Amino acid sequence: MPINTTTTPMTATITSADDELAWQESALCAQVGPELFFPAPGSSTSEAKQLCGACEGRVACLEYALANDERFGVWGGLSENERGRLRRAENRRRG
Repeated sequence: MPINTTTTPMTATITSADDELAWQESALCAQVGPELFFPAPGSSTSEAKQLCGACEGRVACLEYALANDERFGVWGGLSENERGRLRRAENRRRG
């Protein structure tokens, strides 16, 4: 009996989600605690940004944060305020 190798919509969604998050496997942030990337209000984000700058997944991380409207923490080397400014600039550029 042949094995069904067709992709169902559910399988395609899972694969797509897995692909979208593949950058997390090698991300440097996975090697440190979340408190570095989600500091208390008014605390410095410079250490998190420095680690992001050395991470090969930085661009994918930032794209993920923007696509999923992440409102808190440092993602892809940008704070929530910086991502907000980037979104507004992009919206103005689009017209």
